[in-house]
Amino acid sequence: MNDRTELITIGQLARRTGLSVRTIRFWSDQDVITPAGRSAAGYRLYDVAAVARLDLVHTLRQLGLDLDTVRQVLRRQTSVADVAKVHAAALDTEIRALQVRRAVLRSIAERDSTTEELRLMHKLANLTAQQRQRLIDDFVTQTFDGVDPQAPGARIATMMRQLPAELPTDPSREQIDAWVELAELVSDEQFQQRVREMAVTGARQPAEQPFDPARVAEEAGAALRAGIAPESADARQILDRIVDADLPGPERLRLAAQTETFTDRRVERYWQLLGVLNGWPAAPPQVPAMEWFIAALRAHAD
Repeated sequence: MNDRTELITIGQLARRTGLSVRTIRFWSDQDVITPAGRSAAGYRLYDVAAVARLDLVHTLRQLGLDLDTVRQVLRRQTSVADVAKVHAAALDTEIRALQVRRAVLRSIAERDSTTEELRLMHKLANLTAQQRQRLIDDFVTQTFDGVDPQAPGARIATMMRQLPAELPTDPSREQIDAWVELAELVSDEQFQQRVREMAVTGARQPAEQPFDPARVAEEAGAALRAGIAPESADARQILDRIVDADLPGPERLRLAAQTETFTDRRVERYWQLLGVLNGWPAAPPQVPAMEWFIAALRAHAD
């Protein structure tokens, strides 16, 4: 009998492959490796081609493929190359998840986190990219439900969805902290109501504003840094450079109330957190200057 027709026992096959008899028997039962025949006593016999077949099965299993996929490869219903591509992509996803978890653990190790912070950070670190995006999308969808998407105040919805599809491969502590804070923020009912108030009110407002926000940032921001009180005479002169000096008192009060609706430190914080996650250049805060402007409008509404 030559090598091509030689039949060997399961024990001999185990010795040639380095696999256990138990493993080979299980794979035979699962129709992954088929005996070439039976001995007179009914024991399974295999041909030498089974050695190469088992080596391939062993390799595929070590790569993490399930038995159904292994059977498809062996039956040539799918190619090894195709399987390798899919498996490599799955491993990439797993590696990214492990890197995020490592970053979370490093962040925890560097500070004295509370039990609640640990729970939240662990939960968020284990979310997939799609789940993280869904958290933001659900917040935006609920907050802007029923708001005309063409209205000026609705444009904020599109911008608020700008969460990166993936956290960086090796996120910094700042990015981990930003993601945790952002998740807490969008889950807060008061924050949701505040953003909806902005959206609904904005949908009813004309697109044009009676003042230039950039001018407010420049003039009011400078006044704030100089320590000029909003109710002072100097503030009145600054205010006159931002809005019409002849603007009646009631109009100033109305403008102050309108501007206040769209001025919120927590909403500005949302954009700052998105900036950290997306790697955007840090922008100077705008809300403090707007708050000074609002206070000055009310103080000089006589």
